[in-house]
Parts: sequence; structure tokens; C-alpha cells
Amino acid sequence: MKAREIMTSSPEVVTPQDPISRAAQIMRDRDVGLVPVVKDRESMTLMGVITDRDLAVRHIAQSHKDDCTVDSHMSRDNIQAVAESDDLDSVISAMERREVRRVPVTDSRGKLLGIIAQADLANCEEIPKAQVAEVVQRVSEPNR
Repeated sequence: MKAREIMTSSPEVVTPQDPISRAAQIMRDRDVGLVPVVKDRESMTLMGVITDRDLAVRHIAQSHKDDCTVDSHMSRDNIQAVAESDDLDSVISAMERREVRRVPVTDSRGKLLGIIAQADLANCEEIPKAQVAEVVQRVSEPNR
């Protein structure tokens, strides 16, 4: 099974110039904890992500009062994307290596195609539940 077969296609996105309130609205409305950040909606070139944690730690906890842009609070570094043609072992390895619960899926040019979350792994009948449990445990270990 390939990444493209398990991913959630065409996720809602924001651009770096969008207000972070737009990212928060998407998280609320779609019940997600991560919104991909793309250069623009035409190219869909992945630039990073913004997470609920980014909003809490970088915006709210630092007492920002204005509706800052996504660019001010997004995560750019350590973004682990997988290719649409990657197999499930590669997806799982990417999640474990970066200790992330979600990975963007891109084509060979870096165009965002979808997202794979832990829930997608858990709902995939081709992945043994014991393996899903191992992934959850490995990505949830506290940093040392």
C-alpha cells in the first residue's frame, strides 16, 4: 500500500500571509491539529505547517494580542513529508524518526497532495494493530 492510498486528500491549507485565526478556524471546523502551509493556493508548494501547539506556545503563551500572520508562528524546520509513492513502512519510519503524529504527502515537485495522521494508520486494515500501537508509543515518548 502506498501513501496516496491512505492519505486524506486535498487538506485545507493556509499561506504564510493568512492570519493565524484562519488556521485556528480550520482546526476547529475540520477537527484537526495541523494545517499545512503552502506558498500559494495555485502551486500548493509545501512550506511548513502550523499546529495547535504552535498556536498555544508561540502565540497565546507569548501574549500576542494581534491576529498575527501564519508566517509568524508556523513550523518550517524538521518538516517530514513523504512522497505519494512511498510505502507504509516509509510513512511509519518518517513519523517515528521525527516523532510526529502527522506527515504531509507531496509529489516529486513538493506539491502538497494530502496528510497522513496516526488515525489513518489505525484505520488501515493492512497495518497490524500491534504495529500501530508501537508507532503511537514511539512518537509519544517524551524528548530526552
